Formats: sequence, C-alpha cells, structure tokens
Amino acid sequence: MSNFRFTRPSGFPPIVKNLIIINVIVWLAQLFYDKQDGILTMGLTSKIALFPISDPDFRPYQIATHMFAHSSYEMVTPFESHVVFFHILFNMFGLFMFGRILENVWGAKRFLFFYLACGVGAAIAHLAMQYFMGEGSAAVGASGAVMGIFVAFAYLFPNTEVMIIPIPIPIKAKWLVLVYVLIDLFGGMGQLGNSHIAHFAHLGGALTGFIICFIWNKTNRRTLY
Repeated sequence: MSNFRFTRPSGFPPIVKNLIIINVIVWLAQLFYDKQDGILTMGLTSKIALFPISDPDFRPYQIATHMFAHSSYEMVTPFESHVVFFHILFNMFGLFMFGRILENVWGAKRFLFFYLACGVGAAIAHLAMQYFMGEGSAAVGASGAVMGIFVAFAYLFPNTEVMIIPIPIPIKAKWLVLVYVLIDLFGGMGQLGNSHIAHFAHLGGALTGFIICFIWNKTNRRTLY
C-alpha cells in the first residue's frame, strides 16, 4: 500500500499564529509598562530592546527579545506621546501573508528555525554596523525576520505577482524584494536621510534568509529564476 497522505494547507498555520499572538501580547505589555501614571518611562522596552554592544544597557538576551518587541510610543512633546500602531501592524501583516505560505511548504519546525535564525542574523548585522560606525540606538521589531521571510518567498516563488498598498500595480516578488534590499542598502549608507529605521537589520535578515534558502534548495535550480 502507498504511504502517501494528502495534507491540506492551513490558512493560519500554528507557528505563524503563535508568533503573531506573542508579538501582540508583548506589544500590549509594552504599552502598559512603558507609560505609568501618564509618564513615558519605556520601562519594559528599555529591557527587551536591542542596545549597542558598547551601551551599558546591552544584554545578550536582547538578541532574541528584540524581535518580539515593537515601537510602543512616539514622543510628540515632552508632555505628550502617541501610541505607535503601524510598526507592529505592518510586520504582523507581512508575517501572515508570506510566513503562512512558507510554513505550509516547510512545516512548523523548519519554519520556526528559519524565522528565529533570520531574527538573530538581523541582530548580528545591526550590532556589527553599530560597532564599526561607533554610534546607534536601541532597536526593536520583527522586521529583520520578516524581511528574511520575504526573501525566502521571492526565492521559492520568484514570479508570483504581489502588490504594495496603496500602489495597485502587480510586481513579481523577485523584483519587489530587490527594490526593498536596495532601499535598505542606500538607507543604511545614509543616502535616504536620517531615519529611525534599522536598515542593516533588514539586510542582515534578508542575507540570512537567502543563505538558508540557498543551502536548503541548492539541488533545485528552478528556484533561481
């Protein structure tokens, strides 16, 4: 008898679901503990964000915790701050849209390893650039891991057309990821102005994702074009 068993792809596989739940819970905890009695203290964020190695607040565990934290508040005036919602929204949207496809293709264990590895790769790249540049601030966010997921999706499904909201023009995944990488590359080199975006963390996640995909798919040349 054949041992073949059909497995229906899940629209919301468990690892992606649990990662989103964890990120949202951590973000809600940041909102609660970062602002006490109307005063912005960044109490929780200051412990789980990724600080430069030279900073006295740096802790090794932050290499892992930073990818589950997101921006909580934005200072408007010394006496007023706004909740930052779009940071976690965009990251979780990207994780859901592309991560669920990869988890269905790879399975839960392999996808979880890939996600965490891309997050760690993003942290290492970010810390390395801060060390050599001699400057930098604390970083939070799953953007590096999500960038790795996007690179993996473009590697496995290069000709799949996707759209960027609000631009209603479909573009192949392989070209879109190239655009994002170039934006981060020039942004990291200071060509796009002084922003608070951790461009080299994105590039680190992207590079880690590409290397892992290349190793896992080195015998399948069809994924290269």
